[in-house]
Amino acid sequence: MSWGVDNLPYGVFSCPGQRPRVGVRYGDKVLDLASALHDEVFATPSLNPFMARGRAAWHDTRALIQTKLTSDRFVTDRHLIPLDQVRLHLPFEVADYVDFYCSLDHASNIGKIFRPGSEPLQPNWRHLPVGYHGRSGTVVVSGTPIRRPQGQLGPGVFGPCQKLDIEAELGFVVGVPTSMGSPAGAFEDHVFGVTLVNDWSARDIQSWEYVPLGPFLAKSFATSISPWVTPLEALPRIPGRAQDPEPAAYLRRQADWGLDIELEIVLNGEVVSRPPYSAMYWTPDQMLAHLTVNGASLRTGDLFASGTISGPEQGERGSLIELTWNGTEPIKLPGGETRTFLQDGDTVTIRASAAGLTLGEVSGTVG
Repeated sequence: MSWGVDNLPYGVFSCPGQRPRVGVRYGDKVLDLASALHDEVFATPSLNPFMARGRAAWHDTRALIQTKLTSDRFVTDRHLIPLDQVRLHLPFEVADYVDFYCSLDHASNIGKIFRPGSEPLQPNWRHLPVGYHGRSGTVVVSGTPIRRPQGQLGPGVFGPCQKLDIEAELGFVVGVPTSMGSPAGAFEDHVFGVTLVNDWSARDIQSWEYVPLGPFLAKSFATSISPWVTPLEALPRIPGRAQDPEPAAYLRRQADWGLDIELEIVLNGEVVSRPPYSAMYWTPDQMLAHLTVNGASLRTGDLFASGTISGPEQGERGSLIELTWNGTEPIKLPGGETRTFLQDGDTVTIRASAAGLTLGEVSGTVG
C-alpha cells in the first residue's frame, strides 16, 4: 500500500531530546514540516493551529509538499527522518468527541442479539444518525496500553469487565469551527481529514447502564486513534447507500460523501474481519449536519466517529459482540485458542486502505 505523494497523512512526532512537532508521512519516513516549509505553525505539538487555517490553506500546503517531494528532493531529503528514529504522539488536541451509530448492519445485528423476535432497529434509526457525546480526555494515540475497566455489571455486582470489546470505526477531524447557533456549512469546509478509531467497549457494563440514557462508563475509559490524519482531499468518494425513507431536508445529501475504505481487524496477529466502510448507511456529511442542526458549535479538534463499521456478511462485522454473537459463537485462532471477548494480553490492530492508499493503523493491548 502507498505512503506516496497521493497520501501524505499528517501526524505529530518527536526525536529524542526534542519537542513534538508536525510532520507528514512519506514512505517509511516523516517529513519535518517546520524545517522543510519554514512555517512555525508546524513547530507546535498539535495539528490544531494548522487545521484552523481552513480549506484553502490545507489545499495549498498539500500541493506545496507534493511539489517539494517530487521536484525538490535535494532539499526535502535533508528533512526526512526515518520512522524508527521518532516517537509518534496524539496528532491533535481533541476538543469534543461524538460517536455515531451509522451502520445499518451493525445496528441490525445488535438489535437481533438483544431483542430477538422484535424489529431490530429502533423507530428513529432510519430517520437520523443516532449518536452520543463521549469523553475527549480519554482519547489516546495508538499503542497506548488499555486497562480493563471496572464497573457495575448488574444489580449489586461490581468488578472488572468480563466482556471487553472493540469497535472498528472511522473518525472525522474538524478543522474550522462554527459559532453557537449556526449549523455547519459544506462538509469539506469544516472537516480536515480522517483517522482510524477503536472505540473500546465494556459490553457487560453497557448492557446494565445504558437504559435510558445510553453509553456512559462502558465507553468513556478509552478510545484509541491512529497517529495519522489522512487529508480529506486524498480520499476517493463514491455515492452513499440508498436511504428509505427519504431523510429530512437538512439531511439530504448535497454531494457524494460515501467512502470506499476497506478495514481489517487483526486479533493477536490473525485477521478476524474485513469491514467495508462503503456499506455504511449514514454518510459523514449527514453526521455533521445532524451534529450541528440544533446550533451546537464546532471547535477545532472536534472528533466525530462513524460508529462500528459492519457489512452484511459474517466476516465483515466490526465488533466482537457481532463476530461471536454475544459470546455464543467463539472465534477460533491459530494454535487452537478461541475468543468470545478480549483477554488480558490480547492485542487488537485495526488497519485500513482506500484505493491503494494506506490510512495507517490503530493498535492497543489489554493490560
